[in-house]
Amino acid sequence: MTEYLYLEGACGISGDMTAAALLDLGANRGKLDAVLQSLHLDGFDYRIEQKSSYSICGCDFDVHLHHSEHHHEEHYHEHHHHEHRHLSDVYEIIDRGEMTERARSLAKKIFLIVAEAEGKAHGCPTEEVHFHEVGAVDSIVDIVSVAVLIDDLGIENVIVRGLNEGRGFVTCQHGSLPVPVPAVANIAEKYGIVLRPTENDGEMVTPTGIAIAAALRTSESLPAAYKIIRTGIGLGKRDFGRANFLRAMIIEDAASSDQMYVIETNIDDSTAEELGLAMEKLLAAGAADVHFEPCFMKKNRPAYMLRVITSAGLLPQMEDIVFRNTTTIGLRKYPVERRCMERKIIRVRLTGGEVEVKKCRLGDIVRYNPEYESVKALAAAEGRPFRDVFDEARRVAKETDND
Repeated sequence: MTEYLYLEGACGISGDMTAAALLDLGANRGKLDAVLQSLHLDGFDYRIEQKSSYSICGCDFDVHLHHSEHHHEEHYHEHHHHEHRHLSDVYEIIDRGEMTERARSLAKKIFLIVAEAEGKAHGCPTEEVHFHEVGAVDSIVDIVSVAVLIDDLGIENVIVRGLNEGRGFVTCQHGSLPVPVPAVANIAEKYGIVLRPTENDGEMVTPTGIAIAAALRTSESLPAAYKIIRTGIGLGKRDFGRANFLRAMIIEDAASSDQMYVIETNIDDSTAEELGLAMEKLLAAGAADVHFEPCFMKKNRPAYMLRVITSAGLLPQMEDIVFRNTTTIGLRKYPVERRCMERKIIRVRLTGGEVEVKKCRLGDIVRYNPEYESVKALAAAEGRPFRDVFDEARRVAKETDND
């Protein structure tokens, strides 16, 4: 069964909400604390507490900065302060932290997404974007925490369908900015993340939050059916007059096993040998069925349509095999339902030995199909025609099966 992390985004997303939701899912607090200590960053402490937002209980991840000015999490690009950090400085801090390589590269990836978006907003190269001293600490803690917690939970597949966003203006060092703020809009544009406007006044999606969503997302659609394995609730700090939380769910694809996919592609420039090998590889990788149909393509070229029937879970693998082993440059796929007879293998004893027979049943319909390899082996051993052994196996199966 494929497991996913589903970041719901109904109340938007921020860095601290994501870290809180992952902690609530059961990620290791001790491991996180060890990594944050190893960064040797002055000027902050943090608290992890169970709190509630409008009676919804969840985890609160609160980074407290020891400065007179505390701009929570985001608006850290105030150019006129003396102390500021560039992306290279942030990377240096991440590099000295004691974390896995996967967590390290994920933290850098998230920061790069933020820096690129801020650079575009302010018209300066990515490496010259200023992360203001105060806000930078906040963001480093949030982003490193998310990277470490995702890695600790072993999450590979992340679904983000879209994020709800507020409206109006938000005040920061540059004065009032319209929601979504430019950095958020730039990330949404570059990574194709859907924003859904709501009636809430203020910023629901922060640059750090949407950068995390962009870096983690592997899919933008939910399975046709899913089971919720665990839920983590990460509380937000802003008051929108109703519960404000990020729900992070570990879900399992529970789409019916009868839900299959058909992949098709028309090919007019592969050799017969290449096509034969592609079929072999598809079947070896677990395709339910593979076949070719003759067809005519543009300019009346004789060609073959390759058709693969596969389970949803094997789709990416099947597509990869088709692209690697044929000359096609595109394919189409669509879901199909299938209905199968119940099948089980029974063994029947004939005069010369045993043969395997597939018994198929659907309601009162029952069929006995002797297995080819099994019949072939016995026919060869006895020097009898294949058809004789096949017919005998079917007859004996019908007569002796009393299940």
